[in-house]
Amino acid sequence: MRVIILGAGEVGYQIAKVLSFEPIEVVVIDKDTEKLKRITKDIDVAVIEGEGGSPSILEQADAHRTDILLAVTDKDETNMIACLLAKAMFGIPRKIARIRNPEYYNNEKLLGSANLDIDPAINPELELAQAVIRLLETPFASDIDEFEGGLVKVIGLKIPENSILIGKTLKNIRKMTQEKFLIGLIVREDKALIPFGDCVLKTGDILYVPVKKEDVNKIIEFLGVSVKPVKNIMMLGGGKIAYYIASETEQRLNVKIIEKNEERCKFLSKNLKKTIVLHADGTEQRVLLEENIGNMDIFIAVSNNDETNIMISLLAKKMGVKNSVAIVNKTDYMLMAHSLGLQAVLSPRLITASTILRYVRKANILSLTSIAETKAEIIEGRISKTSPLSGKTLDKAKTRASLIGAIIRGTKVIIPSGEDTILEDDKVIIFSLRESVREVEKILS
Repeated sequence: MRVIILGAGEVGYQIAKVLSFEPIEVVVIDKDTEKLKRITKDIDVAVIEGEGGSPSILEQADAHRTDILLAVTDKDETNMIACLLAKAMFGIPRKIARIRNPEYYNNEKLLGSANLDIDPAINPELELAQAVIRLLETPFASDIDEFEGGLVKVIGLKIPENSILIGKTLKNIRKMTQEKFLIGLIVREDKALIPFGDCVLKTGDILYVPVKKEDVNKIIEFLGVSVKPVKNIMMLGGGKIAYYIASETEQRLNVKIIEKNEERCKFLSKNLKKTIVLHADGTEQRVLLEENIGNMDIFIAVSNNDETNIMISLLAKKMGVKNSVAIVNKTDYMLMAHSLGLQAVLSPRLITASTILRYVRKANILSLTSIAETKAEIIEGRISKTSPLSGKTLDKAKTRASLIGAIIRGTKVIIPSGEDTILEDDKVIIFSLRESVREVEKILS
C-alpha cells in the first residue's frame, strides 16, 4: 500500500508515525520546512517540501501509483483541491480529507463521488464533540470507544485511589468476581503496557477495559468507580465544539455555556433552543461561583487556550465538580494534565488522526483506533481460514505485545479467558502496542 499525507502538522505527524510501523510506503508533503524537519528527525518516511494542492508536487510524489491520499492541512480549500487533482489527474482510488467548514462538510453533493469523491470527510470539531458526548454517557471514564455498533465498549478510566484492586495481580483480581473481566491495556505514567496475569495494578494507572454493552454497570461497580448520571453540564467556551455538544444534548440535559465574546453569544442564543448562554469571563472564580459550578455533574473546558482549559478544569475540581473534560491541542500537555489529576483530557488532533487511521487498513483489519496518545492501538479484525489463531484457544495464542480483549461471533460477544477458542470468521478486538501492529496484521492474514 502507498499513502500520501498532505500536511505535516500534528495530525499528519501522528498518522505518519503510526503508518511507519507498518509495511506501507508513506510520503508526507508540506510547505513548512520546520514541520518536515520534525518528521525526518522522528519518523522513517519520505518527505517533499511544497504546496499540497500543486499538480507538480503531487506528480513529484508519484501520485499516479498511490492508493490513498490523506489531505490533512489546516486549509479546507487546499485539502479539497488536492482531492480534486487526485481524482482528475492521478486516479488515486481513495481520498480522505479534513474538512472544518460546515458549509463544505455538510454538502454531500460537493463531496460525493460525482465531484470531489472524498470518502470520508473528517470534521475535527465534530469528532471531538462526539467523543465528549460518549463520555457524558459514562462520566467516570477518561476515554471510550465503541465497536460493532456499540455491542462492545472499550472504556479507559483511572483506577480510583481507594480501590481494593491496587496492589493485586490481574490473576487474583479475576478470582474476585464472577463476571468475565479483562484489562486490555494499562497506561502507567508515559508508558503503555499489555498486561498479563502477574501484572500488579498501581495507583494512578489508567485501565482500558473491554466490556459488553449490557455489563458496563456491573464492571464499573466491581472496579469501585462512583457512577452518577449526568444531568447538569457547564462549558467554558462557546466555539464550534461547544455548539455541537449543546445541540446534541440540550433536549435531555441542562446545558450552560459561558462565553466572553458577545457576537458568539448571540449566535449560540439564536441557534440553540434550551441551552443557557452566559456572556461572561468563565476564567473568573466569581463567575463560576455565581453560576453554581458546584452543582454541575460535569465541567467541559473547550476554550481556544490549552493552558486555560487545564487550569480552569483544575479550579472546577477544587470547587466541587467531580468530573471534568479538558480539550488540549498540544499533545505534550496531555500527560501533564493527567498527572495533575484531570479525569479526561482530549486532543482534537489525536482524535482526528485516530479517526483517519480507521480507514487505512488491510483486508482483514476492519478498524484501527489509536489510544493512549497513540502509544497503542485497538484493532478490530476478522479471523481468516489461514490465520494462525483459527481453531486455537487463547492460552495458545498469546503474545507479549498484544492481547485479544473480545471475540464477536455473530451477535454474541465473548470477553475471553484462556480456554476460549477462536474460530474462522470471528471478529476480534485486539489491544496492541503501536510497534506490534505488523505482528497483529500477520496473525489476522
